[in-house]
Amino acid sequence: MKTIFRNKKISGLLSIIPETSISFEDEINNYAFPAKQTLRLQKVMGFKKHSIVKESTATSDLCIFGLKYILNNGLLKKEEIGAIVVACSYPDHFIPPVSSIIHGKLGLSEDVYCADINQGCVGFLMALTHGFMLLEHIKDKKVVAIAADVLSKKVSKKDRNSYPLIGDAAGIVVLENCAEHNDIYTIVRNNGSLGDALTIPAGGSRMPNTEKTAELVDKDNDGNWRALDNLTMKGSDVFTFVQTKVPTLIEECLSYANLKKEDITYYLFHQPNRFMLKKLAEKIGIPYEKVPMNIVEEFGNSSGACIPVCATYNISDILKGEKHKYCLSAFGSGLTWEAMIMDIGELDFCEMLISDC
Repeated sequence: MKTIFRNKKISGLLSIIPETSISFEDEINNYAFPAKQTLRLQKVMGFKKHSIVKESTATSDLCIFGLKYILNNGLLKKEEIGAIVVACSYPDHFIPPVSSIIHGKLGLSEDVYCADINQGCVGFLMALTHGFMLLEHIKDKKVVAIAADVLSKKVSKKDRNSYPLIGDAAGIVVLENCAEHNDIYTIVRNNGSLGDALTIPAGGSRMPNTEKTAELVDKDNDGNWRALDNLTMKGSDVFTFVQTKVPTLIEECLSYANLKKEDITYYLFHQPNRFMLKKLAEKIGIPYEKVPMNIVEEFGNSSGACIPVCATYNISDILKGEKHKYCLSAFGSGLTWEAMIMDIGELDFCEMLISDC
C-alpha cells in the first residue's frame, strides 16, 4: 500500500516501561556458552539491560497504566475518544481483544470503535496507519493508537540469540484531524512467504500448547534452548531482509515525499539491535547521529513499542517544541516493513513513564 494522509497529526505521545530492569551480566549463566564468549557480543549487539514485566502483568496492564495517566492529568478527555486501535503480538487472551479490555476498564462510551491488529515489530506504524484511516470517519473525535507487547514471557531465558534483546513496553499516541497542511507519506509492504523467519510455532489452532510444546530443546544444536511455545528467530534471514528491503523502501518514501535524505531531522527506526541499525544507516547513507540506536541496550527490543520508546527517551523536548520532519520505519514479523514521513512537533505531551507492572 502506498498513500498520503492529509490534515492529520500526532498531538500526544507516551511510552510506558516496566520498572524491573535486569542487566546482561546478571543473566550470563542462563546460557550454554562460556561467559567470556557471551560478553564479546555485548559491544557488537548493544546488550546492556532490558526492562521486563512481572509474571502477573498482561499487555493491557501497561496500556491502561498509561491511559489513566493521560486521562487523570487532563491530557485527553474520555468523551474525545472515538476509537482505540491496539497493535500487539501477545494479547492478554485470544478473546476478548486488548482494545475491548481497555475500553471496559476505562468505562468508555459504547460508540467508541475498538480494534486489535495482530502485529509485532511494525505494530506502531500499523496502528498509526489504521488510526489515520479512522479519522476520516470520526472527524470530531480522536483516535488512541497503541503498540504494546510483553514478549519477554514468550522468549526462552536460555536463548542467547533473543532473550538478552527482548524488552516489554507500550507506546500510546493521540491522533486527530487538523486544519493545517500536513501530508503524511506512507508505504507498507508484506511478504508472507518469509513469515517463518519470526514465529512462535505453538499456541494457535495449527499447534495448540501441550506439555510437549513446552519442552526446551536445543533444536539447531547452537546452544540456544527453546520450546515450540517460544519465539523463534532466524537471525541471518531477518538481517538479510532488513538490509535488502528497508533501504530501498526509505529511498522510495523520500522520493514519494519529494524530499532528500538531509531534509529529515531524525530517522526513528524499530530497534532489533545496535549492529543491525548501524549497518542499515550505512546502507541508506545517513549519519549515525540522525538514527538513535540506544533503546535495545537501555530497555530491550520492545517489539512495536520501540519507536515511541525511542522518541520519548531521546527527543521528547524537541517533539514538544517546534515541528520537524521525521522518517519512521519498522520491519519484522509478517514479514512486514513500513515507512512513514511526516511533520511532528508542538505535542501536547511527550513523556516516558515507569510502571510498577
